[in-house]
Amino acid sequence: MPHHSRLSTFVLDCEVDDLAPHVAFWSQALGKSVQSADEDGDGRYATLATADDEPILLLQKVDHASRIHLDIESDDIDAEADRLERLGARRIGFVKRWWVMEAPSGHRFCVVRPQRESFGPHLNRWE
Repeated sequence: MPHHSRLSTFVLDCEVDDLAPHVAFWSQALGKSVQSADEDGDGRYATLATADDEPILLLQKVDHASRIHLDIESDDIDAEADRLERLGARRIGFVKRWWVMEAPSGHRFCVVRPQRESFGPHLNRWE
């Protein structure tokens, strides 16, 4: 059964005690207003405003070294994870509602459910 995917989100993983000053920095550095300073009400996630045809910019408070990772959104996360495994990636674990994956290069990324109502023009269709 075919499924779809696309680049969804650039996630800035921040190993910090307080995410707020880092949200302010990245907002000013990238010229993007703060869409949500506290996405889930727990101080761990914030988003910057982006246009519908741009990737989402998410800041995430983490317990590991600061880095950036990508999220790939899919209407079938298991099928997309399977496809990526066939390309050489490996599953690290399932967290809440998404797969954490590792590319052959060692980069971590996530396969997540659709993050916006419409996939838009940059959609890949996989058989």
